[in-house]
Amino acid sequence: MAASLIRRDKKAIAAHLKADLNRTDNSSGLRQLQELLDTVLNPEKAAADTEALDWCKYLLAGGDGFDEFCRTVRSYDNATLCGLVWTANFVAYRCRTCGISPCMSLCAECFNNGDHTGHDFNMFRSQAGGACDCGDSNVMRESGFCRRHRLKTGENVPSVPHDLLLMSEMVLPRFIISIIQYLRDGYTEPESATDRDLQKVLQQLEPQISFLEDLTKMGGAMRTVLTKILTNQQTFKELSMGQEENVYAKRNYEKYLSALKSSGLVSVEEKSSTAAATTGTADLPAGAGALNLLGATAAASPDEENKEEDQDAGQCVGQRKRVKLSSSTKDPSIMDTLKHKCFLEELLFWTIKYEFPQKMVTFLLNMLPDQDYKITFTKTFVQHYAFIMKTLMKSHESDTMSNRIVHISVQLFSNEELARHVTEECQLLDIMVTVLLYMMESCLIKSELQDDENNRHVVVNCGEALLKNNTYWPLVSDFINILSHQSVAKRFLEDHSLLMLWMSFVSFFQGMNLNKRELNEHVEFESQTYYAAFAAELEACAQPMWGLLTHCKIKETQEYTKTVVRYCLETLQIWFDAIGFVDEPTPNQVTFHLPLHRYYAMFLSKAVKCQGLDLDSLLPDQEMLMKIMVHPLQIQACLSEIHSNMWVRNGLQIKGQAMTYVQSHFCNSMIDPDIYLLQVCASRLDPDYFISSVFERFKVVDLLTMASQHQNTVLDAEQERPMLEGALTFLVILCSLRIHLGMTDDEILRAEMVSQLCMNDRTHSSLLDLIPENPNPKSGIVPGSCSFEEVLSAVADFKAPVFEPGGSMQQGMYTPKAEVWEKEFDPIMVILRTVYRRDVQSAMDRYAAFLKQSGIHTGNPWPPYKERTLLHPCYRGLIRLLHCKTLHIVIFTLLYKIWMDHQNMSEHVLCMVLYLVELGLDNHIQEDKDDEEPCIEEHCHDSWFPGTSLLSNLHHVINFVRVRVPETAPEVERKRERERERETPPSTSAESSSFGQNLREAQLFSLVAERRRKFQEIINRSNHEANQAVRPKSSSRWHPPGSPPQMVTEILEIRESMLSLLVKLHQKLSAKQNSLSPGWLEEADPAHHAHGDGITAIERILAKAASRSRHSKRCLQDICGRVCPPVPPKKNSPGDKKSMDKEERRQRARERQQKLLAEFASRQKSFMETAMDVESPEAEAAMDVGSAEPLDTEILYDCVICGQSGPSTDDRPTGLVVLLQASSVLGHRCRSDEAKRLPTSDEERIFPEDTCGATNDVRLTQMQHHFKDSSCLQSVSIGWDGGVYVQTCGHTLHIDCHKSYMESLRNDQVLQGFSVDKGEFTCPLCRQFANSVLPCKPGRGTEAGAWHTPSSKSSATLIKEVEDLQEELGIFPTESNLTKEMESVIKDIKNATQKKYMDYGKNAGSPDNDFLFMYSVARTNLELELVHRGGNLCSGGASAAAKRSCLNQLFHVLAMHMRLYSIDSAYNPWTRLTQITQNREPEYGDEEHPEVPMLFRDVPSLLIIFVLTMPQPLRKEHFTCIVKVLYTLQYTQALAALSVKFSPEERLAWSNTGASKKNTPNSWETLLSHVISELTKARSVYETRSEETMLSSTVWSPRSIEFTLQQFCLPFLRLSCLLQHHLYGDNLPACPLEEEFSLLVGSLGLTAPQSSSHVSSAACLEWNVNLYELISQWCSELLSLNGAPSQQSMKLLVQDPQWSAPRLLQLPDNYNTIFQYYHRKSCSVCNKTPKDPALCLVCGTFVCLKGLCCKQQGICECVLHSQHCGAGTGIFLLINASVIIIIRGHRFCLWGSVYLDAHGEEDRDLRRGKPLFLCEERYRVLEQQWVSHTFDHINKRWGPHYNGL
Repeated sequence: MAASLIRRDKKAIAAHLKADLNRTDNSSGLRQLQELLDTVLNPEKAAADTEALDWCKYLLAGGDGFDEFCRTVRSYDNATLCGLVWTANFVAYRCRTCGISPCMSLCAECFNNGDHTGHDFNMFRSQAGGACDCGDSNVMRESGFCRRHRLKTGENVPSVPHDLLLMSEMVLPRFIISIIQYLRDGYTEPESATDRDLQKVLQQLEPQISFLEDLTKMGGAMRTVLTKILTNQQTFKELSMGQEENVYAKRNYEKYLSALKSSGLVSVEEKSSTAAATTGTADLPAGAGALNLLGATAAASPDEENKEEDQDAGQCVGQRKRVKLSSSTKDPSIMDTLKHKCFLEELLFWTIKYEFPQKMVTFLLNMLPDQDYKITFTKTFVQHYAFIMKTLMKSHESDTMSNRIVHISVQLFSNEELARHVTEECQLLDIMVTVLLYMMESCLIKSELQDDENNRHVVVNCGEALLKNNTYWPLVSDFINILSHQSVAKRFLEDHSLLMLWMSFVSFFQGMNLNKRELNEHVEFESQTYYAAFAAELEACAQPMWGLLTHCKIKETQEYTKTVVRYCLETLQIWFDAIGFVDEPTPNQVTFHLPLHRYYAMFLSKAVKCQGLDLDSLLPDQEMLMKIMVHPLQIQACLSEIHSNMWVRNGLQIKGQAMTYVQSHFCNSMIDPDIYLLQVCASRLDPDYFISSVFERFKVVDLLTMASQHQNTVLDAEQERPMLEGALTFLVILCSLRIHLGMTDDEILRAEMVSQLCMNDRTHSSLLDLIPENPNPKSGIVPGSCSFEEVLSAVADFKAPVFEPGGSMQQGMYTPKAEVWEKEFDPIMVILRTVYRRDVQSAMDRYAAFLKQSGIHTGNPWPPYKERTLLHPCYRGLIRLLHCKTLHIVIFTLLYKIWMDHQNMSEHVLCMVLYLVELGLDNHIQEDKDDEEPCIEEHCHDSWFPGTSLLSNLHHVINFVRVRVPETAPEVERKRERERERETPPSTSAESSSFGQNLREAQLFSLVAERRRKFQEIINRSNHEANQAVRPKSSSRWHPPGSPPQMVTEILEIRESMLSLLVKLHQKLSAKQNSLSPGWLEEADPAHHAHGDGITAIERILAKAASRSRHSKRCLQDICGRVCPPVPPKKNSPGDKKSMDKEERRQRARERQQKLLAEFASRQKSFMETAMDVESPEAEAAMDVGSAEPLDTEILYDCVICGQSGPSTDDRPTGLVVLLQASSVLGHRCRSDEAKRLPTSDEERIFPEDTCGATNDVRLTQMQHHFKDSSCLQSVSIGWDGGVYVQTCGHTLHIDCHKSYMESLRNDQVLQGFSVDKGEFTCPLCRQFANSVLPCKPGRGTEAGAWHTPSSKSSATLIKEVEDLQEELGIFPTESNLTKEMESVIKDIKNATQKKYMDYGKNAGSPDNDFLFMYSVARTNLELELVHRGGNLCSGGASAAAKRSCLNQLFHVLAMHMRLYSIDSAYNPWTRLTQITQNREPEYGDEEHPEVPMLFRDVPSLLIIFVLTMPQPLRKEHFTCIVKVLYTLQYTQALAALSVKFSPEERLAWSNTGASKKNTPNSWETLLSHVISELTKARSVYETRSEETMLSSTVWSPRSIEFTLQQFCLPFLRLSCLLQHHLYGDNLPACPLEEEFSLLVGSLGLTAPQSSSHVSSAACLEWNVNLYELISQWCSELLSLNGAPSQQSMKLLVQDPQWSAPRLLQLPDNYNTIFQYYHRKSCSVCNKTPKDPALCLVCGTFVCLKGLCCKQQGICECVLHSQHCGAGTGIFLLINASVIIIIRGHRFCLWGSVYLDAHGEEDRDLRRGKPLFLCEERYRVLEQQWVSHTFDHINKRWGPHYNGL
């Protein structure tokens, strides 16, 4: 039956079956259908066979056409969501104003149809793919829906008729199972097969899956059917096993079962082996740290555990751990093998197995608009989550797979409703945490932190691919995504066992990537694992933490915070035990990764700041605090060590880590929590203990002695200063930073912004990037939110970008306002936030510049002191740091050392010391606290200071100090001297008692160490004594045995207080004896001293001290009154002397350098003035004709290589450095002044026919059609497209010097931006790009005089002389170096352009061709100079655009070359211009191709031909004669062209008027009438134009005729004038535009110079033969053309020489207009959308950048187009990047962008996707560089493109 069915027509069968199935008794129909499907969908057929697909289409349609069926189904679409699915690289939009979830995205269509004006949106290129959320109110606000999805379409759609989808319900289940069977059959385990096999299976299934995808696009009705089928468990049961008798299906099913086996988290064998074990000790993980974390109950004693470890030979650590996990997770099903109950589940399973093929992903996502499907699919996805992770870890293409996973998961988990549902029903959170844990366990290693041998902690290995390649990110990003939903996060925080699991996960990262300092040799291999480590901590630990923190913001959530803090502390305790930490960190190692500390810190901060919890209730005991502070403090000390180059042997990567740790994306998850945690510890621990710990960690304890020499056992001498600066700076930051101690969010934002702006002016986007926002993207603090803009406008001014045509492209910048510099600049914040140390310097320099500019302070200022916001009461304890004796002793010692000039002190040290003093003065401690202080400290310290308050200690005088010094120290020497002189110190009672005291004043810092031990004992007493045994000795001093000179104890006499030292330092800094008069305090006002240097700072501090305490004030007045001259500090050691000398030497060197620089600058300036004289082209090095020199000398040239000066000779010629480039700028000129618009829709087009180049091409072709070729080639100019333009920088060099220079460049292996082989080089003097040398003609100035003198010869004689000169044969010049060079330049000129731009003649290679090319080069350069002068000569000689010109030399070279061609005298146009020839008509008849008539010839071309072919130098009288004669021809052409424009009536009228005035020869009326009557004889001239003249309804008045004639002649006059200027150095006077004509005819000598400014055009005519006869003769040349083709040839009569300036296309204002039209436009060659589309801005052509489809002979399309359109210069706008690239010959460069955003910035590659607008100034600059051919000079970064663009 089935067989017979198959043979029949599919459509008929489908209709028949549908009818059968519609009956009430449909069993026969069902049977028939089943049999048919059995045959059609037989899985044993090859999948690629499309027959089955066709059948399905017909069956579904049930007799209709499939397309018809699709339309019908679509009409029942009830979907309210857009749901369009896209893949990577799709351009989508995101609007933060409308989004509820930060992942919200819209397709372009929905975005453009919605109203988002004024919203914060951007366009972005999708990385992983996505789907449009329009219409989904869970993800975005309804106000943002587009017009289509705003209407709830569902309501008004009719319900689906029963029979429409009947067939689909029957056929599709079978279709789907057939796909599944193919997938089952094709799958092989990756071990045995290569991935390619999987790809093959997928390729074969492509049409089937695409068919499913098409079904989903039919809308809601079809999706409902598909959902029913995919989720129906019954159908799955029936079809999945396959029928019993079908062997194939059975085998298939078995394959599927075996694939399922490995899908659980735990493999089956592992499971059975652990089934027997209890949940107790047997499955203990090797690191017992995890034991009490994972909820197991049995506790194990340490020794038992060690036994375990030995048996474990380390290798099954992972396995046991995993087993452990499986027993502790609440829901064992996570671990089990998967079981499938419906098609959807198995489809997803295979999607995962095949590593997420794009088509399958798209199909599964396309179904999401169906709600039922969405829920089922999400559950299925969660059920497969562990399996996804396993597959991902094995995959070779983990990147692609990650993107596809996230593509799906982000659609499911961004929806809070759904996420909550799945969390409740499917344990989503448990699954995620377990899966993450399991994943990380695969790469654990033993931690080596602290105690190598006994460390039981395990950390992730950052070298593993899993971390290096970021494989974990899809899982982590899903986790962060669901934690952003409040309801889900709450469940997480309430579930304690989950929190414990999570903490154990975080502890895997605690202490990873440990650095050990290399002490001997440099590390061989620098590992780059730190990237992985920082990324992992940020993504896997910090971002989930920020996610949780957003839900702990209010009082009601206190409990959550308490729980997290409790677990953090427990886990930390476990960690300390595991690494065997007691109280001292191991030296020389550091890890930057302490996520547990940071979790603890951030939750503490939130608790105090937002939830009003009491800090003490969350803190552990003192001992735990001491432990907690150790590692963060270690990091701060190591930062300082790294910057002091102590880690230099570890390579660059350690610097990289130090920078990353403070970098803007990491700082508030890294350094900020660490510093906050240290602040908390400091506020709760004993301040003396804390301060001494700091100095010990920074290894500067030994340095803090009053002695001038000391021994430091841990630091080299050159490291002491930076380490001391580091320690003090750290203390200042610790005491003054308020980020977590009471600042509001807005204040923090403001402080961050100010510190970034103070370092440098910033663009808006870089500011956004540099301000550390809350790093969790879902935190709701969007950086683009209004507060950012508000703060920005409050603290900064916008500097709009400025443009200099030659300058670099600037961006819009923000710069700090003046009051910010004055009041808010905070150097401490800047130091904290700088990645590079140079940024701190930059901020200080800018600050100094501001102070200088506003007149506040001129010297070198010190960092200003900034008042701080108040401390939150919880942290008041922090102030005790500033009021502790240890700190005061340090301050006192340092002040003394600086005053005594001890070594290793610096200004920065003093600055920080003073900062600490000032902080202490500004933050009092309540006095009554003093009584409660434990008396332990008193007896140690009373000898130094009586109390702890800084105010009272400031004026406390210290008399004697006992120090330990090496025997060689000067102090010992001094003592010995005293003893030799038997001088016993006078023993007054005071002193003897003080000597007694001094015994207790021994080494200060060993005291500190003593105290630390005491402190430790106090704690240990309260603890169990057991620990004592293990404690390593406190390491405050390491005395290497046999250390150099013995230490002896000396007593120093000091007799100073801090106040007196400050006064003495003031004197020292100001270098005045009594810098502070006793009455000084009375007028002192601290506010006045806000800005200034050290002197100001000391004054400010003294004033504050005096105002806060009367006693201090009295002491100060005392001290100032005494003003003893400071003892000139004894030169304690030769070293000091050296350092002082060094300073002086440095100072002197600096001054010398300044002097040299100034001298150099003035030299440079004078050089610029002479060499770069842009203003006057006459003042050339070559001095065109040497007018400025005495007349009898030769012109001298300076060679810029050898520096010699001399004339250019035949033997040793000198040349100008020139750049030859082909140019089509002239050819792109149009008639209209309006630039053409860039098309942005299919209707608009650009027509290239009206350009100058095209018009001239057409003209030449027409001529060649009618006239003799050789004659044609002398009647026009070429070079409009591809003409060679010559420009020079004006520097000259000997040609032989140049050759050796080129040799040296060739041997120079450095990569240059140019190709020496192509003759390119840069001018040795000004570095301007060049590629040839133009020889200068050897010339004497004397000749010039004779050539210039005006003569009184009659015009007839002159004409005869010109004719004779032309007859002179070209004399071949003698062979010399000069002629060789001239020939080589001609070769260069020819090579500069392409062959097609030179060969216009019919027979290639003929001399005529060459001749035409040569004179056209001259024409091109003249025309371009005119364009650069603005198209006219009104601006006179000194035009800025006419840069140094080399036209004189160029003419000379061309003339020499062209003299070689003599013009055949029979055809010499000169005779036809000046004589009336009798009866040459018959000759014309003989030739089929006559000569070109004079009226058709291009007059400027004739001028150049005459000048270049006559012997050089040409006398000026001859030049003027030529111009006069040619003017008559030009004028006649003007009349002829004009007459053609008249209507017949007008023509008649004018010819009559003119005839009546026959007696006044030089008036245009008579001439016009003569021309008209002559031309009327030639029938064709006036007939052809009739239709055009009808249109022009202008009435010609005499004035308009005169104007038209002048306009017609102007281009010729301008060129003649320019030529005269270059040949004879005549001046070009400036004039207003309307007087240009009269000025030009005057300076050319066509009229006598006269006063009246308005000359009639005819008055300039000078005829030397009968004018009527001559005109008749010219016209008669046309008469003889009366043949048929003459119709076209007459068009040649009307030439219009007027062109407007060249322009680039006019671009739309908004970039989006271009982008939307062109980024999807398909390539004209292959009809695909190009990957990198580009647009030519000259002609609007759409090209593929780098597109292989458009390659021709190995050259890509952009390069080809640049050759075709710009003769090698192309300007392209890259659509997808918004930037412009310039192609110039074989090089290219990125020019920049002409589209800027609202903040004046480029957006290269459209990364930010903000709206961009055209910047007119930039576009003008681009156009200007194009027209003036200066791309090569202005843009610096060129590279070769190898034809690949």
